Amino acid sequence: MSSVSDPEKLEAVQIENALTTPAPGPSVHALPKAGGFFQRLLKKNPSPEFLADLAKMNETELDPEQVRRVERKIDWLIMPMLSVCYMVSYRDKTTLSYAAIFGIKEDLNLGKQEYSWLSSLFYFGWLAWAFPTNILMQKFPLAKYLAVNIFLWGVLLMAQAASRNFTELAILRILSGAAEATADPSFVLITATWYTRSQQPTRIGYWYLSNGAGIALGGLFGYGIGHIKSSLPSWKYEFLIIGALCSAWAVFMYIFIPDSPYYTHWFTRHERLVIVSRKRGDNNLTDNKEWKANQTLEAFMDPKVYLLFLFGFTANVPNGGTSNFGTLIVKGFGFDTFETTLMQIPYGAVIICFILAAIYLNYKLPKGYRTYLMAATNLPTVVGFAMVAWCKGQGARLAGFWLTGASNATFVLGLSLLSGNIGGQTKRAIASAAVFLGVATGNIVGPFLFKDSEAPGYFTGVVGCMVSRALEIIIILILRVIFVLSNKRRDRMFAKGHTEYDPSITVLEDISDWKNPAFRYVT
Repeated sequence: MSSVSDPEKLEAVQIENALTTPAPGPSVHALPKAGGFFQRLLKKNPSPEFLADLAKMNETELDPEQVRRVERKIDWLIMPMLSVCYMVSYRDKTTLSYAAIFGIKEDLNLGKQEYSWLSSLFYFGWLAWAFPTNILMQKFPLAKYLAVNIFLWGVLLMAQAASRNFTELAILRILSGAAEATADPSFVLITATWYTRSQQPTRIGYWYLSNGAGIALGGLFGYGIGHIKSSLPSWKYEFLIIGALCSAWAVFMYIFIPDSPYYTHWFTRHERLVIVSRKRGDNNLTDNKEWKANQTLEAFMDPKVYLLFLFGFTANVPNGGTSNFGTLIVKGFGFDTFETTLMQIPYGAVIICFILAAIYLNYKLPKGYRTYLMAATNLPTVVGFAMVAWCKGQGARLAGFWLTGASNATFVLGLSLLSGNIGGQTKRAIASAAVFLGVATGNIVGPFLFKDSEAPGYFTGVVGCMVSRALEIIIILILRVIFVLSNKRRDRMFAKGHTEYDPSITVLEDISDWKNPAFRYVT
């Protein structure tokens, strides 16, 4: 882009371009041209009139009280929906773990490695669908697309109750994983769409708290389901009840979650302008359906994207183990089946406490400490796995297992880096896919570290989880170095007058972080 010295002239040029430039033609990634019905299903870009009014509002100071009122409305509309969905969906992912202690291995005559394969096959489906679903999230109305996937996920979970053997259950697990691949990246993108960069860690933390609540309530659910007296085995009720809850909540999400601040009946037009205008300092357009080839190339050239993949991978090798073998590990401490389900309640409470502490500290600490906080919240997890592996007493090993929940706070802060430190809609979609490809790969690898021959202690698996968490800390610190050095380089360029356009108007453009000199990384 050529240099424009007069910011007022530059802004006039930018607005004129926004109003007159036609949408770019389809790229190799674009969906094929379809009829009117299909076109109506696609996401709408903001109208030129809306962008023109937005440019005018960006020249004025917003009323703080009005902003707070609009943000409270967003919170009441978005946060409960995401929180309940995340709680139910996380409980979905642990149904196999509860089914294991309720006898599914024996009823389906699962072989020694078949249970590990069932744990991993879920993420093979996720892995296969992770990249396509991120493209579709950019093409279709986000909340509607998420709700449809969550509904299908619940249906597939209920269908698993009808499985008669390993093969049938394996196929359903793969399909369930594909449906679930949309959930986490959609949650992050919804948060990035409605909240400013400074607000995103807190809001991600709020809905991620439901992870701990899902584990705690999952223990109560498991305890109650285990006491159902019926001709059906208890593990079938696990799939039927949790799947039905999941599909039912998807209907509420479809109705109540707005897709975009540009087009929603939940807010007046003025409120919608305020929602977007208050994000002017983010230098980051967050809702555009065009797939940009230059941002695709840039994403594959950016080392941050590969490090984010490794972050997702190292964070989820342990998750793949504990989410599927956690109940078996705890039962191996000497608890019976029902005591094991109840031991998940304190585990969920620990997760909630660590996430709340991370949210509070991130809010109180000066700028520049988020990656340090990520590393610090991961240290208790490393210690916890060491306690499970080498301590002898039941109490010490149980306390160590509960401590491993601290890493959930690390992942909350990590997701805020994804939403806030990658500029450009297409590039962010690819970076999001990279993170969750890492999540899927880690969850595939994790269960195979847990060998049946080592049950109930699973020493190799526990130590492998500890090592993976330690590597995660190293990756976080490498990302910090990249962020800090990039910010210093941009500051030097800005001081020398090398910036090519006024950063105050980049809110109107879908620009990547590399191409935007005004962009500063959160460290």
